[in-house]
Amino acid sequence: MTRKYKLGLVSQIPSGEGRTFHVDGIDVAVFRTRNDEIFATQTKCPHKGGPLADGLLGNTHLICPLHELRFDLTTGQAIGSDACITIYAVTRETTGELTVELPGE
Repeated sequence: MTRKYKLGLVSQIPSGEGRTFHVDGIDVAVFRTRNDEIFATQTKCPHKGGPLADGLLGNTHLICPLHELRFDLTTGQAIGSDACITIYAVTRETTGELTVELPGE
């Protein structure tokens, strides 16, 4: 079962960057690509715990800021590695408000 949480307006995430949100005890990294696509993931890299919201974003790929492991934001799979990150469903309303779905009771 999942629960939906409102994060605020997409405009609070600059194009080509990520931001961390604290939602009901869970930290979520939300990214806005230069093509205006929105993705949400766990906040820490599974390799060394790097802060993913501070990573480099290119199209649908994210590069960890600590060791340059590259993740596909559409699948969560690392490129060239068995590592993966959790991807959360995120939607943008016509008003620009973002909603994320997180695991819940």
